[in-house]
Amino acid sequence: MPFPVLDVSSAPALARPLLEGARKKFGFVPNLLGVLASSPAALRAYLSVSDALADTRLTAPEQQIVAIAVSAENGCGYCVAAHSALAAMAKAPADAVQAARSGEAATDTRLEALRRFASAVVETRGRPGIDEVSRFLAAGFDDGQILDVLTIVAMKTLSNYTNHLAETPLDEPFAAQRWESAAPSFAARPVG
Repeated sequence: MPFPVLDVSSAPALARPLLEGARKKFGFVPNLLGVLASSPAALRAYLSVSDALADTRLTAPEQQIVAIAVSAENGCGYCVAAHSALAAMAKAPADAVQAARSGEAATDTRLEALRRFASAVVETRGRPGIDEVSRFLAAGFDDGQILDVLTIVAMKTLSNYTNHLAETPLDEPFAAQRWESAAPSFAARPVG
């Protein structure tokens, strides 16, 4: 059953200033944030981690490649579409975005190492093999950037799982980047 998408007027009092801030930042309140607003703690956690990414040494395009790869690995159509749109705005290479969306290899070796590492972290539940870690480090990344990837994984896990449970409707600004997972939806799975 879909969750309600709240707005500034219908959200709990603690969530209202957070949604107002999002509206000022983005020009609209993304549906994901409207869903998260049912829990001001969840909304604040998501926005706080998102804001903290200003301190990462991953570039804006690299951050978007990680977010897309993680969301694709988790089968989250909403986040793949949203971050594909954000990647275009960040001028991420189109083939790297497509690779992150499809799980296929990117032509840029650094971005491919980043995509593979992010996907491996999700696939192995935080236990990527030494070969994946070595490939990531050999591409010019470092231990701090491993932690930056983990930060994005944590943020996307919160949003991906929220979108699975809430069946968050895709916002119009992200519609051109629509993406569908091959995995069955939560609603299609038998209960019990």
